[in-house]
Amino acid sequence: MNTADDTDRIERSIVVNAPRERVWRALSNAEDFGTWFGANLKGQTFAPGQRARGPITFAGYEHMSFDALIERIEPQVLLSYRWHPYPIDATVDYTKEQPTLVTFTLKDAPGNGTILTVVESGFDQVPAHRRVEALRMNSRGWDGQLNNIARHVAA
Repeated sequence: MNTADDTDRIERSIVVNAPRERVWRALSNAEDFGTWFGANLKGQTFAPGQRARGPITFAGYEHMSFDALIERIEPQVLLSYRWHPYPIDATVDYTKEQPTLVTFTLKDAPGNGTILTVVESGFDQVPAHRRVEALRMNSRGWDGQLNNIARHVAA
């Protein structure tokens, strides 16, 4: 979890009541990812060096897009991508900013469950005028997204 002094990263973990293979599929299949994350990624795949883009489907955020550059994929262990955190203002060109790194890792948990951890790091490189808000909003967002994937794989 974050501490008051931690301005560069968000870290969250959840024990998901599903086998690792199922959680991995929900993370690594772009369309499945989009379903629980709230982005339309139909027809796309996640592969290192490839960009995945699609409109956000959550009410109130439809003007935003999921736009990530896939960095690493280690089957059933790790998936990471880079993106621009909380790109809420359509008039801003976020491509001029350094993106943060989002890393999901999977570990086995007792009872055929999976420990899913997400770490988003690099907030210290976000421009100062929006750093605190991006960290706050993404911190809240990851709390919700881990619950979303847990519900998704349990269904």
